[in-house]
Amino acid sequence: METQSYKNHIRYYPPHHFVYYPIIMTFLAFSIYFSCTTEDSLIWSFISGIFVVLFCLAFMLRQHYALTLQNRIVRLELRYRYFSITGKRLEDFEHRLNDDQLFALRFASDNEFPELTQKAMNENLSGKEIKKLIQHWKGDYERV
Repeated sequence: METQSYKNHIRYYPPHHFVYYPIIMTFLAFSIYFSCTTEDSLIWSFISGIFVVLFCLAFMLRQHYALTLQNRIVRLELRYRYFSITGKRLEDFEHRLNDDQLFALRFASDNEFPELTQKAMNENLSGKEIKKLIQHWKGDYERV
């Protein structure tokens, strides 16, 4: 796996992103086509609706379960890293940082992490701004 940076930190799950979704979208496209071109438009409209629901449910469930757990793990990692680097608890002021800021800080190296945390709080930096300020990127190769 190549070294992670701002430009390549987004990760895909190929079976889901490049197999399941294209197949379900193809079936949806065909069902919409048949609902417009055949005499059985009512049944094909119903089938199209089912494919839309399947697409939405798969997306929502996959995202919800995985990201909720990953968010908890990232918070724990950040708390541990901050405490081991500074000897202070991140929990004391973590409420001043939003999720976007916290999750961007995970990419900062240990040397940059405390300083960027303070800067993010003081200047209310967005996650994107924090990521662009990171000089020594600490890759997160496990997050999907």
